Amino acid sequence: MPTTMPRIIRFDHIGITVADLDLVTAFFIGLGLHVEGRVDGMEGEFLETVCGVKDSRTNIVMLKSEDSSVGIELSSFEKPAHEPGNPHAMANELGMRSIAFEVDDLQEMLTGLETQGYGLIGGVGEYEGMWKMAYVRGPEGLTVALAQRLDN
Repeated sequence: MPTTMPRIIRFDHIGITVADLDLVTAFFIGLGLHVEGRVDGMEGEFLETVCGVKDSRTNIVMLKSEDSSVGIELSSFEKPAHEPGNPHAMANELGMRSIAFEVDDLQEMLTGLETQGYGLIGGVGEYEGMWKMAYVRGPEGLTVALAQRLDN
């Protein structure tokens, strides 16, 4: 019997279930990601086996940034209907806390998001003179962490 687990080869993607696929996709495109692929109407044995939801049908958009192999998979179920989440979840609630991106100009990014109706959850913090960071509440309550590396 082996004493260690097989190793992970790479981090591939994070999956987020959303109600309004087009709205959330547009939000992430606005942050600078691009659509790598889209599948509408996925259903059948594969989906039901993997997600464990019988008689399901979903639409999926895969997004990536230009400089990363890690993607974001957005999925919106046509059936069964999605279950509500907490759109006001805070950092101390169990579950996925945030999705984080490094940005080149945090203040400019925050200003652009504010014009679209997305605001800060708290404020802009600075960590040991190395990073400026803020949490933004995106569509459907998603918490997006944005961080800018400070030049020393």
